[in-house]
Amino acid sequence: MHQRETLRELAVAAASAAGALVAEAHARPGTLTAEVKSPGDYVTEVDRAAEQAAIRVLRDGAPDIPILAEESGGTRHERMWVIDPLDGTTNFVRGFPVVGVSVALVEEGRPVVGAVIAPLLDAAWSAAEGRGAVDAEGRRLSVSTHPGSGVVATGFPFRRKDRLPRYLRVMSTALERFEDLRRAGAASLDLAYVGAGVFDGFFELGLGLWDIAAGALLVREAGGVVTDWAGDPDAVFVSGDILAGTPAWHAAMLEIVAA
Repeated sequence: MHQRETLRELAVAAASAAGALVAEAHARPGTLTAEVKSPGDYVTEVDRAAEQAAIRVLRDGAPDIPILAEESGGTRHERMWVIDPLDGTTNFVRGFPVVGVSVALVEEGRPVVGAVIAPLLDAAWSAAEGRGAVDAEGRRLSVSTHPGSGVVATGFPFRRKDRLPRYLRVMSTALERFEDLRRAGAASLDLAYVGAGVFDGFFELGLGLWDIAAGALLVREAGGVVTDWAGDPDAVFVSGDILAGTPAWHAAMLEIVAA
């Protein structure tokens, strides 16, 4: 088996291990305590337990690859695993089931393997660079061919209110240009749904590498384009300012953000 395919399976296994704990905790409502990391940004014991479950799988399967994780941290390396154990913690603590688990292998600044699990929606997607993206049943993903002017996912810059003027100008123009916008609160799933052809695109400012690495690879391997707001395909994984979608949608968004 190709090495990237083996590592893709490992990423799926790690994300699934984390997702199982998320689903188990969701089935026990009323037992969750959330800590505030910053306004609107929460962490729970489930985040930490899910992260450790994913880390154990990755260390067992590829002990030589270092790990960068949202809650326990780590150091950036040329080759590393990147983990978001519970994307959408606010959704989770409020009982809204749109939450994700994201595991990606990043090499030289770009994702080359990725898995995204939606543990409360019974959905999963994975990809390996150059080998396509698939859902849990092994069906190939392809970006949207829906008619119309586009339904687009987004996320608000709630952590950094100073980014609101830049964001709101783009959002206003996008609302005029496209059919509609969606904001569900889990970037990893927004990107997975772009790769699966559900949404035509996704844009947000200032996301973490763990938020976007796996999902961005899903979009690229499904025939989409992922860059930062200046059109740079590599800088997006530094700034987290992301445009991801069909080639036509992406070209339209570059015009909007440049205006």
